[in-house]
Amino acid sequence: MATVYFYEKPGCINNTRQKKLLTAAGHQVIACNLLTEPWLKERLRAFFGNEPVHQWFNYSAPAIKNGQIDPLAISEEMALTRMLEEPLLIRRPLLQVGDERMVGFDQQKIDSWIGLREINIDSDLESCRRKAVDGSTAKLQP
Repeated sequence: MATVYFYEKPGCINNTRQKKLLTAAGHQVIACNLLTEPWLKERLRAFFGNEPVHQWFNYSAPAIKNGQIDPLAISEEMALTRMLEEPLLIRRPLLQVGDERMVGFDQQKIDSWIGLREINIDSDLESCRRKAVDGSTAKLQP
């Protein structure tokens, strides 16, 4: 199986569930702190591949939620600059196996890439879930 470098926000519930799924599939997961990693533009850019710029963003980041940044109206260069300044903007996780990289946790893409085993786990492993004031679960889409 693969050795997966998994760039996460420590303590993120979804990232924890994603790592468990990878481990259950037989992969070795090396967790790295996305927020403290010494990113360079070129290295960070490599994780996004052909994804459109707006899909590079973590839509639950405060700067997006409060309207400071519009992922649909930002250039690639400015997106990378802002992400280096504010790593919470980066969509999670960033995954690397060998020289191949990807952003986000699309189970079908990952299964095609390195293989996943079917296990009983919530099918949405990418959207941020938070408890609302009334106790209901709010789901924030990327």
